[in-house]
Amino acid sequence: MLFSNQPQNKQILYKQMLNSAGSLSNLFSESDSPFLVSRNVENAYCEAFGANNLGRADCSADASLNNIGVGIKTFLHGNGKSLQKIAEFNKDADLYRDQSPKALVQTIANLRNERIKFTERTYGLSSMIYHCVTRKPGKILIFETPMDLVNVESITNIKVSNNRNNITFEDGLNEYSFNVTKSTLYKRFITKDPLEQIDVEIFAKPYEQLSKLFGFELSPVETPTVVNPLENVEHVVLPLFSDRGGRRHVPEKSGLNQWNAAGRPRNENEVYIPIPIWIHREFGEFFPERDKEFNLTLPDQTSLSAKVCQDNRKALMTNPNSALGEWLLRQVMNLKERELLTYDQLEGLGIDSVIVFKHGKGQYSIDFRGLGTYDDFENEHNK
Repeated sequence: MLFSNQPQNKQILYKQMLNSAGSLSNLFSESDSPFLVSRNVENAYCEAFGANNLGRADCSADASLNNIGVGIKTFLHGNGKSLQKIAEFNKDADLYRDQSPKALVQTIANLRNERIKFTERTYGLSSMIYHCVTRKPGKILIFETPMDLVNVESITNIKVSNNRNNITFEDGLNEYSFNVTKSTLYKRFITKDPLEQIDVEIFAKPYEQLSKLFGFELSPVETPTVVNPLENVEHVVLPLFSDRGGRRHVPEKSGLNQWNAAGRPRNENEVYIPIPIWIHREFGEFFPERDKEFNLTLPDQTSLSAKVCQDNRKALMTNPNSALGEWLLRQVMNLKERELLTYDQLEGLGIDSVIVFKHGKGQYSIDFRGLGTYDDFENEHNK
């Protein structure tokens, strides 16, 4: 491992630099996980180890050290199986536009490989690695993993999402995901066995520490500690749309337009939020059993009685059922009675999903999330 082969005093210096930056996290964040800016980590790495800083260069490495190219990644540790962006191909879209999924994946793989080889040739590198700095509550962890070429001949398990926006594939070494809309390639980083683990004490009042360093005085006025009650709270993300039929849409006779379903007469506010079955499999204890009521707090602090219903517990509903529709369709979406909700309308508002937080037994809250949030949640959990 490149990191482990560096002089001990340089390893210690690098860890101290990360620790000191992380201790000031409350300048920027309210999380109990240290906050690190990626550029800060790149600069610390180069300064501590005397590496050549390539962060401003248009190449696949952020640094070079001992003739090894280093891609430096900084991200939240999460479940230790995080998908992270490794390359963008916006300027190459004409090369793969309208290709079949298999041809597209091969094109992207070859483009990625050529960029790595170009970086090696340009800077005289013998190999490439990723240096990963992950963050979890009170800790910074360091990992290294090879920056492998994509084994084009071994690409398998190509899967296309229902909306055809994400294509996942494997090559026997790594798992990748390509977002067609963003022209971005992601790699799944498995971070299980850290080379180093740094305990970080985040200063509750970082400006007090800065005042000692720079010699200025702070006002004696007591400032209340700001705490985000939703940091690190157990949650799931639910889609407000469907990808069935190969297109992203809001179904006209189910979900948020359940009131329009055929059969029995329905209240114009009858809706439900769909719960994909994989949510129950992955988060089996998150929601109560079917038809067991719980408290659901809306963003405006109104509380509704809610429950999961229907076969496979596929629907998040309220009691009375019309309460959810009155809030979502009338108050939030501002739709007229019996007006269909469309995906275009969701896009216009910049949302396509909701996040549901679990605060304790029988206590939940809900809020909206931006376009792509559910896709990211799916990718994070390998679905």
